[in-house]
Amino acid sequence: MKRSINIFSVRISHGLIKYIEFINQWRKQKISNSHFLIIAAAVVGIFGGIASSVLKELTHYVANFLQNDLHWEYKYYLYFVFPLIGIFLTVFYIRIFIRRSKFYHGIPPIIYAVSHRSSKIDFHNIYSQVISSALTVGLGGSAGLEAPAVSSGAAIGSNFGRFFGLNYRETTLLLACGAGAGIAGAFNSPIAGMIFAIEVILPEFSIPAVIPLLIATAISSVISQLILSKPLFVLVTSGWSVDSFWYYIVLGILGGIYTIYFSRLNFYIHKTFAKIRNQYNKVWIGGIILGVMIALLPALYGEGYITIQKLLDGNYQSLLANSLFPEYQTAAWALVLFAALSFVGKSFACAITMSAGGNGGMFGPSVVVGGLFGFVFAFGLNQTGIAHLNVTNFIVAGMAISISGMMHAPLTGIFLSAEITGGYSLMVPLMIVSAISYFINKAGLKYSIYTRELAEQGDLITQENKDHDILRRIKLKYLLEKDFVILRPDDTPRSRSIDIIHSARNVFPVVTKEGKLTGILLSDKLLELLVSNKPDDPNRLIKDIAQPPNRRIDINTSMFDVMQIMDSQDTRILPVVDSANMYLGFVTKNGIFNKYRHILKRQENSI
Repeated sequence: MKRSINIFSVRISHGLIKYIEFINQWRKQKISNSHFLIIAAAVVGIFGGIASSVLKELTHYVANFLQNDLHWEYKYYLYFVFPLIGIFLTVFYIRIFIRRSKFYHGIPPIIYAVSHRSSKIDFHNIYSQVISSALTVGLGGSAGLEAPAVSSGAAIGSNFGRFFGLNYRETTLLLACGAGAGIAGAFNSPIAGMIFAIEVILPEFSIPAVIPLLIATAISSVISQLILSKPLFVLVTSGWSVDSFWYYIVLGILGGIYTIYFSRLNFYIHKTFAKIRNQYNKVWIGGIILGVMIALLPALYGEGYITIQKLLDGNYQSLLANSLFPEYQTAAWALVLFAALSFVGKSFACAITMSAGGNGGMFGPSVVVGGLFGFVFAFGLNQTGIAHLNVTNFIVAGMAISISGMMHAPLTGIFLSAEITGGYSLMVPLMIVSAISYFINKAGLKYSIYTRELAEQGDLITQENKDHDILRRIKLKYLLEKDFVILRPDDTPRSRSIDIIHSARNVFPVVTKEGKLTGILLSDKLLELLVSNKPDDPNRLIKDIAQPPNRRIDINTSMFDVMQIMDSQDTRILPVVDSANMYLGFVTKNGIFNKYRHILKRQENSI
């Protein structure tokens, strides 16, 4: 019976493969690749918009019910329990239903997939990112929905490209279209979605890539509006005052400095939780800490967009309305203090949420942290009488600062903040604060919050020092050349004459029966002994004439170090051994250069 089922499954698989091949052949004959990419981008945009809209609707329904529709004087006690439940359910879901492949969180795995996995993203990410992040954020996890939306959209694009047998360049473009569609659908911001895909996913892009990205993000935004008619934020502003120009500069400087702190804090918390081996211990520790923080600071619940919208509406008292301290909601100093504690607490809470096992992203939290930072700055200064600033405008500027600095994506920060709030009249101050924040964070941190971990693992290719980055990606074990004639110490040139003469290599490793490398001989020396007039020369023992290698390379040596050793030794070939000096093979400059050219060509063709 089982065998019959297996045979039936194989037949179905073969039939499906033949059907896919038939579709591909038909579309190659009827539709040019450039036209097909436009169609594919539109399809990816549709499904990316649906995925992000479903994710938002599901999560916001739960969050809105708990925060607004549930009326109970002591409901903040529930905030202590729900985040723990949400993270536990997320971990449980991943462990039970995503067992056959590793589950990845956030944007870095997408960047890694583009450069290391031929833009391949597992199919389950299309739905598993939506389910797991809805569980985490809907029940109070202090994280954003944008990274899961991007992951889901990128998975849609990747699998669509692979389904139709597209090459690496075309699949990568569709992956980026899906990622941009995720942002466009989540924020209803098509321009920001396109720019995010270019700045973060495709830093080396070509102009033709813009058209599919525009189509995908525009369609995703339309789909999002059809499903969710209510915008993320509503802003009414008449513009900005030139008199406040210098205050925007100060805000940009202070915000840029804070983004450095935010990024370092996030990395430190992830490292700390990584030391906890048991996953469920992470859930308990992270869930309890998060519950206490949310009980004290309700603005940390979920994404936090509800809090920002109320601040944009001028409802500042809402910060304390549902907290343990509602009696202080009319005190200006209490509002400033509570908002400051909230944006600092949000910085901790979002890192704890994801480190404990929840699924979410840094995009949403960075928007909330920036908005609260802008509110504290403007509202606090207004209370001193030093200035009379438009608090709403500074909240929007704070969003741009946070995104630009932490993600090293200033254009995304500018257009996202303008699109989601309708604050296009603030374009000039948004440009100013975004540029300042970006340069300050870039000066303090070489890598963004998305790329730092990849860079430390040697998995990031950057424009700066590209040679070093590409060499670090090349693993020595994959470049071993083993087609060398191995000589034993007790051999003689005459006893191995046939092997020596017919060898395609001019280098001969001398290796004991146990496998240890003891020396190296060149073909010139061996041939000289074979044709020598002295009768004893062809019968000399190999161990007596072999030369010890000038340098042996350990198999774990980085390729960058291998190249430095070759240059210092003025050689094009080096023997490779393991930690016990057991011979493994040779590495050659030609082999390294061939691999380097292959990776470089692949990068240039990516987009």
